[in-house]
Amino acid sequence: MKAIIPVAGAGTKLRPHTYTQPKALIPLAGKTILSIIIDQLKDKGITDFVFIIGYLGEKIQEYVKSNYPQLNTHFITQNDRQGVGHAIEITKDLINDDEVVIVLGDTIAEYNVRELIDSPTSVLAVKKVDDPHKFGVAEINEEDVITRVVEKPAIPKSNMALVGIYKIKETKLLFECLIKTQENKSIYDDFNLTEALQFMIEKETVFHSLKVDDWFDCGQKDSLIKSNAILLQKFGNNLAQTCVQNNTIIIPPVNIGNGCIIKNSVIGPNVSIGENTTINHAIIKDSIIGAYSNLYEIVLNNSLIGNDAEVKGVSRNLNIGDNTAIDLGGSSNSN
Repeated sequence: MKAIIPVAGAGTKLRPHTYTQPKALIPLAGKTILSIIIDQLKDKGITDFVFIIGYLGEKIQEYVKSNYPQLNTHFITQNDRQGVGHAIEITKDLINDDEVVIVLGDTIAEYNVRELIDSPTSVLAVKKVDDPHKFGVAEINEEDVITRVVEKPAIPKSNMALVGIYKIKETKLLFECLIKTQENKSIYDDFNLTEALQFMIEKETVFHSLKVDDWFDCGQKDSLIKSNAILLQKFGNNLAQTCVQNNTIIIPPVNIGNGCIIKNSVIGPNVSIGENTTINHAIIKDSIIGAYSNLYEIVLNNSLIGNDAEVKGVSRNLNIGDNTAIDLGGSSNSN
């Protein structure tokens, strides 16, 4: 069995961070979005991974090869981004007829990975949502078999959203149906994966539903910070042994990386700080701070600070990308 992880998206809703860092590599509770996805599958025995890369793809490739040298990895570049379905379709020559698990590169969920892998049928993971108009939606019968899927329906007949996790046994048919979405001049502008899955259902493919326990939204700043807080509660408090603290109060849960220097500050709750960051005279809560950043005389709440950023000034709600230097008392500049 192989895993397919599409990570070619530009992550426009998380700019300016995604100008210099792929969304999948944004830190979350001491990990990255991508590492959480890989670890879930690797821990259940999957060792063959196919990554569909595009924007800043070299950073994805370097990260995976450096952190997961034991995996058998392949990287395919999606130069012409035509949606998730297209991303899956270009893996055809690598997949052949193998069963696959597909996890979208911005999808973090808590679910029974073993149940997904061992299912005798294909599986679509779902979660009940308040507003199904925004999602692909699955209609499910009393045997937990999915009878229909629709992408962002105008009048939803179900509130069970597709979360972006799929197990496909009939891969040959999947690739045929992906091509059919274009040949039939789909109402969508791209290869729509949900439409291809519906074609498979119409050809009598059995999809069982798998209800996930939690589904974390990593698409926008506020939802990312909320997800960080939830995951910190799950993963627990973590202060690297090489972190230096002086006259500082830590309010759990936090995750503070290696080589950080924190002085005269109050950190937490719900704060993640990347490695080799220096903080002095600061109060920070409910925030994510990137690596190699410098923060001075600042009060931060509900903020997302990128790598190699410098911030000095007074209290603000910030959304600052990588390689940015800001003095809130004066001017700002970006490299």
